[in-house]
Parts: sequence; C-alpha cells; structure tokens
Amino acid sequence: MNHVFSLIYTIAQRLISAALFGILLLLSFAVTSGMGDQAYFGFYRYDYLFFCAVLIQVLMLYLKLESLNEAKVIALFHVMAMCMELVLTAPHIGSWQYPEPAVLKLLTVPLFAGFMYSAVGSFFVRAIRLFEVSFICLPRLYHMSALAILAFINFMSKFFIIDIRSVLFIWSIFIFWRTKVLFKVNQNNIRLPILPILVFFAFLIWIAENISTFYDIWVYPNQAYGWRLVWLGKIGSWYLLLLLSFVSVLVLLGKRQSNGSWRMREHFIGHKKR
Repeated sequence: MNHVFSLIYTIAQRLISAALFGILLLLSFAVTSGMGDQAYFGFYRYDYLFFCAVLIQVLMLYLKLESLNEAKVIALFHVMAMCMELVLTAPHIGSWQYPEPAVLKLLTVPLFAGFMYSAVGSFFVRAIRLFEVSFICLPRLYHMSALAILAFINFMSKFFIIDIRSVLFIWSIFIFWRTKVLFKVNQNNIRLPILPILVFFAFLIWIAENISTFYDIWVYPNQAYGWRLVWLGKIGSWYLLLLLSFVSVLVLLGKRQSNGSWRMREHFIGHKKR
C-alpha cells in the first residue's frame, strides 16, 4: 500500500511541476482580480498580467526549470495563439472578448493572452521530460501534422465555412487508437493509452477556463451580464487544441522511428530534471 501511495504522490508532484506555468498564471488571475479596469502607474490589470507572465518565464529559465531550447518551443505556441485570438475576438466574430482595457495589446487581444496557450505547451514539454516519456504505435508524421494543421485552421475557418470538428474527432480516434504513452515513475514503467489522457487534460483545462472566466480574464457572450459555467462542449475544443499542442511538441522535441516509437532528442533529455 505504501508503494501505491508513493507512486501516486510522485505522479501528482511531477504533474504539478509540469503545470507550474499555468498554475502561477491562475494564481496571478486571482491576485489581480481586485484591480478592475482602473489604471495603476499608467498600466492596467491585463498589462500587469503580461509582466507577471514574462517574469514567470524568466524565473523558470533562471532556475533551470526550463531550458532555452524548450522556451523557444513554447514561444511558438504564443505566436500561434495570438493568431487565433486575433481572428476569434474580431468584432464580426466575437467568440469571446477581453472586457478590460490594456495598454499592451494587439487590436482586440492583450499581449498576455498568448501566455495562456504557452502554458499548455510548457506543460507538455516539461511533462515529457519529467516523466521520461516515450510512445509506441505513434501515427506517421504526415497523419499527425495534417490533423494538427486542420485543427488549427478549423478553429478560425468554422465561422466562414463548414465546421469539421466531428471529422477531426473521428480522425484523431482512428489514428491514435493504438498509441500508448510510456513513462517512468519511481523505477516503475507505466503504459497508458494516449486518448483518455488527452480527454482528461482537456477536462482539467475546462476547469481552469471556468476559473479564468470567473475572474473576468475573458468572457463569452452568455457571460456578459454575469458569470456562468462554461458550456461542457468546450471540452471538445480544448481536446483539439491539446492535439495541436501535442503533435507540435512531438515534432519539435523528438523523432518518430519507422516502427512507430518516439523518443525525445538528446539536447532536451540532457536538461536537468526538476
């Protein structure tokens, strides 16, 4: 029994460590919630959230919780996120909006917004390293890349042409059905199917989304006159976003072998585990 508790404790500890960027962002949302839309020394709440996010990233690099190579990968998520945000918050679409003013913003999007997606990338990068993750029966690169690219496009194109998310869900199940994630905890080798893990993480992000909207970080149209629980169907959107992040990290951090196995590249493995 002690062995089981030790295993669970270690897994929880590493998951919290992997999610550190996102956890600190959520804490900053709560801490700054009382600032409202008032300016302090010429900057607003969203601007200070940007400063907090940059500080978190700098500290993670300084404390060697992330390597420079990993930070470069995570920066890519920030750029991708800003592209999606600019489209989805445009006045003629208005999937959600940022209700408070900001100095540091690009059109309708405060600059800190990209860091919320970077937190997802940071989690995957750190979790793969901390758990010494590898994969078996991973789909071919062109299958995964095509799925990720279409998921990214569909987030924005569904407002202009047909929404193909149902096709993307079925496609993801078809190509990842046999994929297993292998990781090591306390000298125990564990093997789990990847799809339930992605669904579980999508649910956790949905919870984080509810916390974020509760603190008015962004609001959906039905929350304009008061907070409401985010629609459960958003878990599907987060699942597709996780697929996009997951595939991007796999392509950038490691290499798929011809037999379907995957391992992280040496210059990422060599970074000190924390």
